[in-house]
Amino acid sequence: METVSGMDKITMLVYLIAAILFILGLKNLSSPKTARRGNRLSMLGMFLAVVMTAFKIIDPVYVLIGLVIGSAIGAISAKRVQMTAMPQMVAIFNGFGGGASTLVAFSEYLSLNSGYQTLDFSITVVLSILVGTVTFFGSMIAFAKLEGIMRGSPITFKGQQLVNAVLLSFILIIGAFFVMALGGVSIFSQIPPWAYLIIIAILSMILGVTSVIPIGGADMPVVISLLNSYSGLAAAFTGFVLSNYVLIISGALVGASGLILTNIMCKAMNRSLTNVLFAAVGKEAGSSTQGEQRTVTRYTGTDAAVMLENAQSIIIIPGYGLAVAQAQHVLHEMATLLMERGKDVKYAIHPVAGRMPGHMNVLMAEANVPYDYLYEMDEINDDFQHTDVALVIGANDVINPAARYKKDSALYGMPILNADKANTIMIIKRSLGAGFAGEQNELFYDPKTMMVFGDAKKMLMEIVNNLKA
Repeated sequence: METVSGMDKITMLVYLIAAILFILGLKNLSSPKTARRGNRLSMLGMFLAVVMTAFKIIDPVYVLIGLVIGSAIGAISAKRVQMTAMPQMVAIFNGFGGGASTLVAFSEYLSLNSGYQTLDFSITVVLSILVGTVTFFGSMIAFAKLEGIMRGSPITFKGQQLVNAVLLSFILIIGAFFVMALGGVSIFSQIPPWAYLIIIAILSMILGVTSVIPIGGADMPVVISLLNSYSGLAAAFTGFVLSNYVLIISGALVGASGLILTNIMCKAMNRSLTNVLFAAVGKEAGSSTQGEQRTVTRYTGTDAAVMLENAQSIIIIPGYGLAVAQAQHVLHEMATLLMERGKDVKYAIHPVAGRMPGHMNVLMAEANVPYDYLYEMDEINDDFQHTDVALVIGANDVINPAARYKKDSALYGMPILNADKANTIMIIKRSLGAGFAGEQNELFYDPKTMMVFGDAKKMLMEIVNNLKA
Protein backbone atom coordinates (compact mmCIF):
# COMPACT_ATOMS: atom_id res chain seq x y z
CA MET A 1 0.00 0.00 0.00
CA GLU A 2 1.36 3.39 -1.06
CA THR A 3 2.09 5.72 1.84
CA VAL A 4 1.33 9.42 1.77
CA SER A 5 4.12 11.70 2.95
CA GLY A 6 3.61 14.57 5.34
CA MET A 7 4.29 17.07 2.55
CA ASP A 8 1.64 15.46 0.36
CA LYS A 9 -0.87 15.73 3.20
CA ILE A 10 -0.08 19.42 3.65
CA THR A 11 -0.38 19.97 -0.11
CA MET A 12 -3.80 18.30 -0.26
CA LEU A 13 -4.99 20.33 2.74
CA VAL A 14 -3.88 23.62 1.17
CA TYR A 15 -5.48 22.64 -2.14
CA LEU A 16 -8.71 21.85 -0.30
CA ILE A 17 -8.65 25.25 1.41
CA ALA A 18 -7.98 26.92 -1.96
CA ALA A 19 -10.91 25.06 -3.55
CA ILE A 20 -13.22 26.15 -0.71
CA LEU A 21 -12.08 29.75 -1.17
CA PHE A 22 -12.82 29.52 -4.90
CA ILE A 23 -16.35 28.28 -4.22
CA LEU A 24 -16.99 30.95 -1.57
CA GLY A 25 -15.55 33.57 -3.93
CA LEU A 26 -17.92 32.58 -6.73
CA LYS A 27 -20.86 32.61 -4.34
CA ASN A 28 -20.01 36.13 -3.21
CA LEU A 29 -19.61 37.29 -6.82
CA SER A 30 -23.31 36.59 -7.38
CA SER A 31 -24.24 39.87 -5.65
CA PRO A 32 -22.82 43.39 -6.19
CA LYS A 33 -22.80 43.91 -2.43
CA THR A 34 -20.42 41.02 -1.81
CA ALA A 35 -18.51 40.99 -5.12
CA ARG A 36 -15.38 42.64 -3.73
CA ARG A 37 -15.20 40.11 -0.91
CA GLY A 38 -15.65 37.34 -3.48
CA ASN A 39 -12.71 38.68 -5.47
CA ARG A 40 -10.51 38.78 -2.38
CA LEU A 41 -11.42 35.22 -1.38
CA SER A 42 -10.72 33.92 -4.88
CA MET A 43 -7.41 35.81 -5.01
CA LEU A 44 -6.37 34.32 -1.69
CA GLY A 45 -7.28 30.84 -2.88
CA MET A 46 -5.23 31.23 -6.06
CA PHE A 47 -2.28 32.65 -4.11
CA LEU A 48 -2.27 29.64 -1.77
CA ALA A 49 -2.53 27.23 -4.71
CA VAL A 50 0.35 28.83 -6.63
CA VAL A 51 2.65 29.05 -3.60
CA MET A 52 1.92 25.44 -2.61
CA THR A 53 2.60 24.28 -6.16
CA ALA A 54 5.89 26.21 -6.19
CA PHE A 55 7.11 24.43 -3.07
CA LYS A 56 6.27 21.05 -4.58
CA ILE A 57 8.67 21.39 -7.50
CA ILE A 58 12.46 21.11 -7.40
CA ASP A 59 13.23 24.73 -8.26
CA PRO A 60 10.38 27.01 -7.16
CA VAL A 61 12.22 30.24 -7.94
CA TYR A 62 10.87 30.54 -11.47
CA VAL A 63 7.28 30.02 -10.30
CA LEU A 64 7.66 32.66 -7.58
CA ILE A 65 9.22 35.10 -10.06
CA GLY A 66 6.30 34.48 -12.39
CA LEU A 67 3.90 35.06 -9.51
CA VAL A 68 5.46 38.44 -8.73
CA ILE A 69 5.64 39.58 -12.36
CA GLY A 70 2.13 38.40 -13.16
CA SER A 71 0.69 40.05 -10.05
CA ALA A 72 2.41 43.32 -10.97
CA ILE A 73 1.06 43.22 -14.52
CA GLY A 74 -2.44 42.47 -13.25
CA ALA A 75 -2.37 45.24 -10.65
CA ILE A 76 -1.04 47.84 -13.10
CA SER A 77 -3.58 46.82 -15.76
CA ALA A 78 -6.47 47.02 -13.32
CA LYS A 79 -5.41 50.54 -12.26
CA ARG A 80 -4.59 51.98 -15.67
CA VAL A 81 -7.11 50.41 -18.01
CA GLN A 82 -10.12 52.68 -18.56
CA MET A 83 -13.61 51.36 -17.89
CA THR A 84 -14.37 51.53 -21.61
CA ALA A 85 -11.48 49.14 -22.23
CA MET A 86 -12.48 46.68 -19.50
CA PRO A 87 -14.19 44.28 -21.98
CA GLN A 88 -10.99 44.20 -24.05
CA MET A 89 -8.95 43.45 -20.94
CA VAL A 90 -11.27 40.63 -19.93
CA ALA A 91 -11.11 39.21 -23.45
CA ILE A 92 -7.33 39.28 -23.61
CA PHE A 93 -6.98 37.77 -20.12
CA ASN A 94 -9.31 34.95 -21.17
CA GLY A 95 -7.00 34.40 -24.12
CA PHE A 96 -3.91 34.31 -21.93
CA GLY A 97 -5.56 31.64 -19.78
CA GLY A 98 -6.24 29.49 -22.84
CA GLY A 99 -2.75 30.06 -24.24
CA ALA A 100 -1.17 29.08 -20.94
CA SER A 101 -3.14 25.83 -20.89
CA THR A 102 -1.95 25.00 -24.40
CA LEU A 103 1.71 25.64 -23.59
CA VAL A 104 1.61 23.72 -20.30
CA ALA A 105 -0.08 20.69 -21.85
CA PHE A 106 2.39 20.59 -24.75
CA SER A 107 5.43 21.03 -22.50
CA GLU A 108 4.17 18.33 -20.12
CA TYR A 109 3.86 15.91 -23.02
CA LEU A 110 7.43 16.70 -24.14
CA SER A 111 8.79 16.21 -20.63
CA LEU A 112 7.05 12.84 -20.20
CA ASN A 113 7.45 11.56 -23.77
CA SER A 114 8.97 8.18 -23.05
CA GLY A 115 6.78 5.81 -25.01
CA TYR A 116 3.41 4.60 -23.80
CA GLN A 117 1.18 7.04 -21.91
CA THR A 118 -2.17 6.45 -20.22
CA LEU A 119 -5.35 7.02 -22.19
CA ASP A 120 -6.63 9.83 -19.97
CA PHE A 121 -3.30 11.67 -20.30
CA SER A 122 -3.34 11.43 -24.11
CA ILE A 123 -6.95 12.57 -24.44
CA THR A 124 -6.62 15.51 -22.06
CA VAL A 125 -3.44 16.73 -23.80
CA VAL A 126 -5.41 16.91 -27.07
CA LEU A 127 -8.37 18.63 -25.41
CA SER A 128 -6.13 21.11 -23.59
CA ILE A 129 -4.42 22.16 -26.81
CA LEU A 130 -7.70 22.26 -28.76
CA VAL A 131 -9.72 24.32 -26.26
CA GLY A 132 -6.77 26.43 -25.12
CA THR A 133 -5.75 27.43 -28.64
CA VAL A 134 -9.33 28.16 -29.73
CA THR A 135 -9.73 30.29 -26.61
CA PHE A 136 -6.52 32.23 -27.21
CA PHE A 137 -7.11 33.12 -30.84
CA GLY A 138 -10.86 33.59 -30.39
CA SER A 139 -10.14 35.99 -27.55
CA MET A 140 -7.62 37.89 -29.67
CA ILE A 141 -10.31 38.39 -32.33
CA ALA A 142 -12.79 39.54 -29.65
CA PHE A 143 -10.15 41.96 -28.35
CA ALA A 144 -9.48 43.30 -31.87
CA LYS A 145 -13.20 43.84 -32.50
CA LEU A 146 -13.74 45.62 -29.19
CA GLU A 147 -10.60 47.72 -29.57
CA GLY A 148 -11.58 48.79 -33.09
CA ILE A 149 -8.59 47.09 -34.73
CA MET A 150 -11.11 45.01 -36.68
CA ARG A 151 -14.59 46.11 -37.68
CA GLY A 152 -17.13 45.15 -35.05
CA SER A 153 -19.76 43.93 -37.50
CA PRO A 154 -19.91 40.24 -38.45
CA ILE A 155 -17.34 38.98 -40.98
CA THR A 156 -18.83 36.10 -42.92
CA PHE A 157 -18.06 34.03 -46.01
CA LYS A 158 -19.90 31.33 -47.92
CA GLY A 159 -19.83 27.94 -46.22
CA GLN A 160 -18.41 29.32 -42.99
CA GLN A 161 -20.24 26.91 -40.72
CA LEU A 162 -19.24 23.98 -42.91
CA VAL A 163 -15.61 25.07 -42.74
CA ASN A 164 -15.77 25.21 -38.94
CA ALA A 165 -17.36 21.76 -38.79
CA VAL A 166 -14.69 20.31 -41.10
CA LEU A 167 -11.91 21.93 -39.04
CA LEU A 168 -13.27 20.47 -35.81
CA SER A 169 -13.65 17.03 -37.43
CA PHE A 170 -10.05 17.08 -38.68
CA ILE A 171 -8.83 18.12 -35.23
CA LEU A 172 -10.65 15.23 -33.58
CA ILE A 173 -9.38 12.74 -36.17
CA ILE A 174 -5.78 13.90 -35.78
CA GLY A 175 -6.29 13.84 -32.01
CA ALA A 176 -7.34 10.20 -32.31
CA PHE A 177 -4.14 9.47 -34.28
CA PHE A 178 -2.12 11.08 -31.49
CA VAL A 179 -3.85 9.04 -28.78
CA MET A 180 -3.31 5.83 -30.75
CA ALA A 181 0.36 6.69 -31.34
CA LEU A 182 0.95 7.16 -27.62
CA GLY A 183 -0.84 3.88 -27.00
CA GLY A 184 1.59 2.05 -29.25
CA VAL A 185 -0.63 1.87 -32.36
CA SER A 186 0.93 4.17 -34.96
CA ILE A 187 -0.98 4.55 -38.23
CA PHE A 188 1.64 6.82 -39.78
CA SER A 189 4.88 5.58 -38.25
CA GLN A 190 6.95 8.22 -40.02
CA ILE A 191 5.09 11.03 -38.20
CA PRO A 192 6.22 11.65 -34.59
CA PRO A 193 3.40 12.16 -32.04
CA TRP A 194 4.43 15.75 -31.32
CA ALA A 195 3.77 16.63 -34.97
CA TYR A 196 0.12 15.70 -34.47
CA LEU A 197 -0.07 18.23 -31.64
CA ILE A 198 1.42 20.95 -33.86
CA ILE A 199 -1.20 20.24 -36.54
CA ILE A 200 -3.96 20.29 -33.90
CA ALA A 201 -2.71 23.66 -32.63
CA ILE A 202 -2.62 25.17 -36.15
CA LEU A 203 -6.12 23.96 -37.03
CA SER A 204 -7.41 25.10 -33.63
CA MET A 205 -5.91 28.54 -34.28
CA ILE A 206 -7.89 28.80 -37.53
CA LEU A 207 -11.03 27.49 -35.80
CA GLY A 208 -10.69 30.10 -33.04
CA VAL A 209 -10.53 32.89 -35.63
CA THR A 210 -13.35 31.64 -37.87
CA SER A 211 -15.60 30.99 -34.86
CA VAL A 212 -15.49 34.57 -33.56
CA ILE A 213 -15.26 36.76 -36.67
CA PRO A 214 -18.96 36.21 -37.59
CA ILE A 215 -20.12 37.54 -34.21
CA GLY A 216 -21.22 41.20 -34.05
CA GLY A 217 -20.53 43.79 -31.39
CA ALA A 218 -23.98 43.50 -29.80
CA ASP A 219 -23.28 39.86 -28.95
CA MET A 220 -19.88 40.49 -27.35
CA PRO A 221 -21.16 40.00 -23.75
CA VAL A 222 -22.13 36.45 -24.69
CA VAL A 223 -18.87 35.80 -26.53
CA ILE A 224 -16.70 37.05 -23.66
CA SER A 225 -18.66 34.91 -21.20
CA LEU A 226 -18.32 31.87 -23.46
CA LEU A 227 -14.58 32.40 -23.96
CA ASN A 228 -14.23 32.71 -20.21
CA SER A 229 -15.88 29.32 -19.90
CA TYR A 230 -13.53 27.90 -22.54
CA SER A 231 -10.49 29.16 -20.62
CA GLY A 232 -11.78 27.38 -17.51
CA LEU A 233 -12.36 24.14 -19.39
CA ALA A 234 -8.87 24.34 -20.90
CA ALA A 235 -7.42 24.80 -17.41
CA ALA A 236 -9.42 21.82 -16.11
CA PHE A 237 -8.14 19.59 -18.93
CA THR A 238 -4.60 20.75 -18.18
CA GLY A 239 -5.23 19.87 -14.54
CA PHE A 240 -5.85 16.28 -15.63
CA VAL A 241 -2.64 16.37 -17.67
CA LEU A 242 -0.68 17.50 -14.61
CA SER A 243 -2.72 15.45 -12.10
CA ASN A 244 -3.23 18.73 -10.25
CA TYR A 245 -6.50 18.65 -8.30
CA VAL A 246 -6.76 22.35 -7.54
CA LEU A 247 -6.36 23.20 -11.24
CA ILE A 248 -9.08 20.72 -12.11
CA ILE A 249 -11.43 22.21 -9.51
CA SER A 250 -10.73 25.85 -10.35
CA GLY A 251 -10.98 25.21 -14.08
CA ALA A 252 -14.25 23.33 -13.68
CA LEU A 253 -15.68 26.14 -11.56
CA VAL A 254 -14.73 28.77 -14.14
CA GLY A 255 -16.01 26.61 -16.98
CA ALA A 256 -19.35 25.89 -15.31
CA SER A 257 -19.93 29.46 -14.11
CA GLY A 258 -19.04 30.79 -17.56
CA LEU A 259 -21.56 28.48 -19.21
CA ILE A 260 -24.24 29.48 -16.69
CA LEU A 261 -23.55 33.17 -17.33
CA THR A 262 -23.60 32.56 -21.09
CA ASN A 263 -27.02 30.97 -20.72
CA ILE A 264 -28.25 33.95 -18.67
CA MET A 265 -26.98 36.35 -21.35
CA CYS A 266 -28.74 34.37 -24.10
CA LYS A 267 -32.00 34.36 -22.17
CA ALA A 268 -31.69 38.12 -21.65
CA MET A 269 -31.64 38.48 -25.44
CA ASN A 270 -34.23 35.74 -25.97
CA ARG A 271 -31.85 33.99 -28.34
CA SER A 272 -30.18 30.61 -28.40
CA LEU A 273 -26.42 30.22 -28.17
CA THR A 274 -26.49 28.70 -31.66
CA ASN A 275 -28.13 31.86 -32.99
CA VAL A 276 -25.54 34.05 -31.29
CA LEU A 277 -22.63 32.04 -32.68
CA PHE A 278 -23.89 31.42 -36.21
CA ALA A 279 -26.55 34.01 -37.11
CA ALA A 280 -24.05 36.86 -37.76
CA VAL A 281 -26.33 39.43 -36.16
CA GLY A 282 -25.36 43.10 -36.14
CA LYS A 283 -23.88 45.87 -38.20
CA GLU A 284 -21.43 48.63 -37.53
CA ALA A 285 -22.73 50.95 -34.83
CA GLY A 286 -24.33 53.95 -36.42
CA SER A 287 -24.15 52.44 -39.91
CA SER A 288 -27.84 52.78 -40.53
CA THR A 289 -28.94 56.15 -41.87
CA GLN A 290 -32.54 55.31 -42.52
CA GLY A 291 -33.79 57.44 -39.65
CA GLU A 292 -31.60 60.48 -40.31
CA GLN A 293 -34.14 61.81 -42.84
CA ARG A 294 -36.85 61.98 -40.18
CA THR A 295 -37.12 64.92 -37.84
CA VAL A 296 -36.84 64.99 -34.09
CA THR A 297 -37.15 67.77 -31.55
CA ARG A 298 -33.75 68.74 -30.17
CA TYR A 299 -33.40 69.88 -26.57
CA THR A 300 -30.56 71.53 -24.69
CA GLY A 301 -28.94 70.73 -21.36
CA THR A 302 -30.94 73.57 -19.83
CA ASP A 303 -34.21 72.04 -21.08
CA ALA A 304 -33.17 68.70 -19.62
CA ALA A 305 -32.33 70.26 -16.25
CA VAL A 306 -35.73 71.97 -16.07
CA MET A 307 -37.51 68.71 -16.90
CA LEU A 308 -35.56 66.79 -14.23
CA GLU A 309 -36.13 69.57 -11.70
CA ASN A 310 -39.88 69.27 -12.16
CA ALA A 311 -39.96 65.46 -12.11
CA GLN A 312 -40.62 63.46 -8.96
CA SER A 313 -39.56 60.02 -10.19
CA ILE A 314 -36.61 59.34 -12.49
CA ILE A 315 -35.21 56.08 -13.83
CA ILE A 316 -31.70 56.27 -15.29
CA ILE A 317 -30.74 53.79 -18.02
CA PRO A 318 -26.96 53.65 -18.55
CA GLY A 319 -25.48 52.24 -21.74
CA TYR A 320 -22.20 51.77 -23.54
CA GLY A 321 -22.14 55.44 -24.58
CA LEU A 322 -21.88 56.39 -20.91
CA ALA A 323 -18.78 54.23 -20.57
CA VAL A 324 -17.25 55.67 -23.75
CA ALA A 325 -17.71 59.22 -22.43
CA GLN A 326 -16.41 58.25 -18.96
CA ALA A 327 -19.42 60.10 -17.57
CA GLN A 328 -20.36 57.80 -14.69
CA HIS A 329 -19.00 60.13 -11.99
CA VAL A 330 -20.87 63.16 -13.36
CA LEU A 331 -24.01 61.04 -13.62
CA HIS A 332 -23.71 60.06 -9.98
CA GLU A 333 -23.25 63.72 -9.03
CA MET A 334 -26.40 64.64 -10.93
CA ALA A 335 -28.38 61.79 -9.36
CA THR A 336 -27.18 62.86 -5.89
CA LEU A 337 -28.34 66.44 -6.50
CA LEU A 338 -31.76 65.20 -7.56
CA MET A 339 -32.09 62.88 -4.55
CA GLU A 340 -31.13 65.71 -2.20
CA ARG A 341 -34.16 67.56 -3.58
CA GLY A 342 -36.48 64.70 -2.75
CA LYS A 343 -36.57 63.01 -6.15
CA ASP A 344 -37.01 59.26 -6.41
CA VAL A 345 -34.00 58.18 -8.53
CA LYS A 346 -33.27 54.61 -9.61
CA TYR A 347 -30.93 52.94 -12.10
CA ALA A 348 -32.28 50.32 -14.52
CA ILE A 349 -29.64 47.78 -15.60
CA HIS A 350 -30.17 45.60 -18.65
CA PRO A 351 -28.26 42.27 -18.49
CA VAL A 352 -26.53 42.79 -21.86
CA ALA A 353 -25.96 46.54 -21.74
CA GLY A 354 -22.34 47.33 -22.55
CA ARG A 355 -19.75 44.99 -23.98
CA MET A 356 -19.27 42.42 -21.23
CA PRO A 357 -21.45 40.72 -18.61
CA GLY A 358 -22.15 43.13 -15.75
CA HIS A 359 -20.49 46.04 -17.56
CA MET A 360 -22.98 48.64 -16.29
CA ASN A 361 -22.86 47.28 -12.73
CA VAL A 362 -19.08 47.65 -12.74
CA LEU A 363 -19.35 51.13 -14.26
CA MET A 364 -21.76 52.29 -11.56
CA ALA A 365 -19.67 50.68 -8.82
CA GLU A 366 -16.64 52.64 -10.04
CA ALA A 367 -18.63 55.85 -9.48
CA ASN A 368 -19.63 54.63 -5.97
CA VAL A 369 -23.32 54.44 -6.81
CA PRO A 370 -24.98 52.59 -3.88
CA TYR A 371 -25.95 49.06 -4.84
CA ASP A 372 -29.48 49.60 -3.53
CA TYR A 373 -30.13 52.04 -6.37
CA LEU A 374 -29.33 49.47 -9.07
CA TYR A 375 -32.28 47.42 -10.33
CA GLU A 376 -32.24 44.54 -12.77
CA MET A 377 -34.65 44.63 -15.71
CA ASP A 378 -37.23 42.25 -14.23
CA GLU A 379 -37.31 44.20 -10.96
CA ILE A 380 -37.93 47.64 -12.45
CA ASN A 381 -39.75 47.20 -15.76
CA ASP A 382 -43.20 47.61 -14.20
CA ASP A 383 -42.13 50.90 -12.59
CA PHE A 384 -41.66 52.77 -15.87
CA GLN A 385 -45.39 53.31 -16.39
CA HIS A 386 -45.48 55.29 -13.13
CA THR A 387 -42.26 57.22 -13.79
CA ASP A 388 -42.04 60.88 -14.81
CA VAL A 389 -38.74 60.71 -16.70
CA ALA A 390 -36.75 57.81 -18.13
CA LEU A 391 -33.24 59.19 -18.66
CA VAL A 392 -31.33 57.15 -21.26
CA ILE A 393 -27.59 57.75 -21.53
CA GLY A 394 -25.80 56.02 -24.38
CA ALA A 395 -28.12 53.00 -24.55
CA ASN A 396 -29.88 51.99 -27.75
CA ASP A 397 -30.74 48.36 -28.47
CA VAL A 398 -31.84 47.60 -24.90
CA ILE A 399 -34.67 50.19 -25.14
CA ASN A 400 -35.64 49.68 -28.79
CA PRO A 401 -39.39 48.90 -29.11
CA ALA A 402 -38.67 47.06 -32.38
CA ALA A 403 -37.77 44.08 -30.19
CA ARG A 404 -41.49 43.72 -29.40
CA TYR A 405 -43.13 43.94 -32.79
CA LYS A 406 -40.69 43.91 -35.72
CA LYS A 407 -40.36 40.26 -36.64
CA ASP A 408 -37.65 40.77 -39.24
CA SER A 409 -35.47 42.65 -36.76
CA ALA A 410 -32.34 41.14 -35.24
CA LEU A 411 -33.69 42.36 -31.89
CA TYR A 412 -37.10 40.69 -32.19
CA GLY A 413 -38.04 38.81 -29.03
CA MET A 414 -35.30 40.33 -26.87
CA PRO A 415 -36.67 41.58 -23.52
CA ILE A 416 -36.07 45.33 -23.30
CA LEU A 417 -36.35 48.01 -20.65
CA ASN A 418 -39.80 49.63 -20.86
CA ALA A 419 -38.44 53.16 -21.22
CA ASP A 420 -41.20 54.02 -23.70
CA LYS A 421 -43.80 53.55 -20.95
CA ALA A 422 -42.51 56.53 -18.95
CA ASN A 423 -44.32 59.90 -19.15
CA THR A 424 -41.21 61.46 -20.72
CA ILE A 425 -38.20 59.80 -22.32
CA MET A 426 -34.97 61.83 -22.30
CA ILE A 427 -32.19 60.40 -24.47
CA ILE A 428 -28.64 61.72 -24.38
CA LYS A 429 -26.87 60.52 -27.52
CA ARG A 430 -24.35 61.76 -30.06
CA SER A 431 -26.56 61.06 -33.09
CA LEU A 432 -29.55 59.15 -34.40
CA GLY A 433 -27.33 56.26 -35.46
CA ALA A 434 -28.48 52.69 -34.97
CA GLY A 435 -27.09 50.46 -32.26
CA PHE A 436 -24.82 47.45 -32.74
CA ALA A 437 -27.75 45.32 -33.90
CA GLY A 438 -28.14 47.72 -36.84
CA GLU A 439 -31.80 48.44 -36.05
CA GLN A 440 -33.07 52.03 -36.18
CA ASN A 441 -34.75 53.05 -32.89
CA GLU A 442 -38.33 54.28 -33.27
CA LEU A 443 -38.21 55.62 -29.74
CA PHE A 444 -36.09 58.55 -30.97
CA TYR A 445 -39.13 59.86 -32.87
CA ASP A 446 -41.74 59.29 -30.16
CA PRO A 447 -43.59 62.55 -29.29
CA LYS A 448 -42.72 61.92 -25.62
CA THR A 449 -38.99 61.75 -26.37
CA MET A 450 -36.54 64.58 -25.67
CA MET A 451 -33.38 64.10 -27.77
CA VAL A 452 -30.38 65.79 -26.19
CA PHE A 453 -27.51 65.47 -28.67
CA GLY A 454 -23.88 65.58 -27.60
CA ASP A 455 -21.15 63.89 -25.62
CA ALA A 456 -22.68 62.30 -22.52
CA LYS A 457 -20.15 63.80 -20.11
CA LYS A 458 -20.48 67.33 -21.47
CA MET A 459 -24.27 67.21 -21.48
CA LEU A 460 -24.45 65.81 -17.95
CA MET A 461 -22.05 68.50 -16.73
CA GLU A 462 -24.30 71.12 -18.32
CA ILE A 463 -27.33 69.61 -16.58
CA VAL A 464 -25.48 69.53 -13.25
CA ASN A 465 -24.45 73.19 -13.61
CA ASN A 466 -28.02 74.18 -14.39
CA LEU A 467 -29.35 72.21 -11.41
CA LYS A 468 -26.83 73.91 -9.11
CA ALA A 469 -27.77 77.31 -10.51
